[in-house]
Amino acid sequence: MVERAVVVGGSGFLGQEVLRRAVAVGWDVAATHRRGAGEVPSVTWHRVDLRDPREAEEVLTAIAPTVVINTAGGHADWSVTADGVARLAMVVAGIGCRLVHVSSDAVFSGAAVHYAEEALPDPVSPYGAAKAAAETAVRAILPDAAVVRTSLIVGHGRSAHERAVRAMATGRRAGVLFTDDIRCPVHVDDLAAALVEIAGSDATGVLHVAGPDAMHRYELGVLLARRDGLDPRRLTPGLRSEVAPPGDLDIRLTMDRTCSLLRTTRLRGAYEFLDARG
Repeated sequence: MVERAVVVGGSGFLGQEVLRRAVAVGWDVAATHRRGAGEVPSVTWHRVDLRDPREAEEVLTAIAPTVVINTAGGHADWSVTADGVARLAMVVAGIGCRLVHVSSDAVFSGAAVHYAEEALPDPVSPYGAAKAAAETAVRAILPDAAVVRTSLIVGHGRSAHERAVRAMATGRRAGVLFTDDIRCPVHVDDLAAALVEIAGSDATGVLHVAGPDAMHRYELGVLLARRDGLDPRRLTPGLRSEVAPPGDLDIRLTMDRTCSLLRTTRLRGAYEFLDARG
């Protein structure tokens, strides 16, 4: 039973939704931030920079949580995304609590297209390499941790992809949306619900939490524009293989093990949640 939870990176897009969900189910919740606290009611905020080995230890030791959910980003910054997560795992191990770590489908190259939860990482980008290193550290330090790989996160118009599509569709930004970059978009509410359910369970090892619909970024952009009442004809399709390393990507997470474990969370596909104006 979860008595006290800490959400690392709680001020981020995903982190705030996890906090709202955790508060809604009655957890005693604290959160960390690096640049500024969020505005979720009933949450205690603490500044923690994962690049500083002392900050996480001091805060988590004082709180003594039952579970830590790491939603921190860090992008391709190795000191945060890889080394910082390894340090966090060591702190959690010292406290003796549970860790749920959010990873990414960027740990895969796309060569296999369909990736089961037992698939080994083969990253082709700096960000993917950092996330793969973090996974390795977490699983080595905390064999009972849950590592949750996810895909492109959208919802409520607040994600980076949604903001970019809105700017393109209104003429405030130039750019293209790739037709050769295929992922399995997940609604932030569904992902947050799954993370809280997993954190409250005894599930361990690698889990995949993504949407069931695979689509490229241009197709997703068209759906988002229509949801927002914008003209999708103003969006420009393009090829990742022509402008962005490592080229075209087709990464689809399969979720057999995860779906067998989740009891209360339903993972909707983008066609469903965007039609419902999610």
